[in-house]
Amino acid sequence: MASPILQSSIKSLPLLARGKVRDMYAVGDDKLLIVATDRISAFDVILDDPIPGKGQVLKELTDFWLNKLAHVLPNHSTGINPEDVVAADERDQVVGRAVVVKRLKPILVEAVARGYLIGSGWKDYQTTGSVCGIKLPAGLKQASKLPQPIFTPAAKAEFGLHDENVDFAHVVKEVGQEMAERIRDVTLRLYSEAAVFAATKGIIIADTKFEFGLDDKGTLHLMDEVLTPDSSRFWPAGEYKEGISPPSFDKQFVRDWLETQVWDKTPPAPRLPSDVIAKTAAKYREALERLIK
Repeated sequence: MASPILQSSIKSLPLLARGKVRDMYAVGDDKLLIVATDRISAFDVILDDPIPGKGQVLKELTDFWLNKLAHVLPNHSTGINPEDVVAADERDQVVGRAVVVKRLKPILVEAVARGYLIGSGWKDYQTTGSVCGIKLPAGLKQASKLPQPIFTPAAKAEFGLHDENVDFAHVVKEVGQEMAERIRDVTLRLYSEAAVFAATKGIIIADTKFEFGLDDKGTLHLMDEVLTPDSSRFWPAGEYKEGISPPSFDKQFVRDWLETQVWDKTPPAPRLPSDVIAKTAAKYREALERLIK
């Protein structure tokens, strides 16, 4: 495996932004190069220790799902080889972890689909009996399967802050009734089709978030990462039960270890021990291998 990349350094293209995991560069006026690094964040803090192979897992899983779900709606893929848009001495930074995509106008709403009651949805339900304004049956437990998947959007937060759960009316206010309904309907369809497939591989997709954008004709596109352990909760079906937070294929080992440390959840985070890094890398690889191998 290639050496982990904490931060890319592409000098041949203009740098546009660095997110928690991805570095984004301009390729002309109408395309982007997105590099999935091996950075990992926890509690909205980017850690100083990369997870080897994580970027490749995110890229390969996203490619798989974009191809599998392309019949639902267009996506940002261009098919251009990222090695062809950078300098020769920069190609090792993009091999297996970068994509060249259409430059779209992002819709500033996190499109979240939930099939199970967990995370912030579980907290909302305990307080109000609802999630994002959607009333749910009484008596549900942590990790209960919902009667049907629900669309629970979130308002995108400033970098380093938590996205905030909102109701459907907020989405209508942001993008209009017709586009809000389109986003809701396609979010639930994408989630449902993916969940059915993942179940055949012994994985429960408890919830996931999608990002959408518009091209210059106003056509809705699926973009960014899709159905990865960073954007979804993947649970091993054989270990699922209600009343607990099931184990997941993501940064669970990192979060659990950090919770044992004396740390106020502001930068800098404690340095990760090698066994936590190795276990986390293995979980990401296992999710990829279970789903697409």
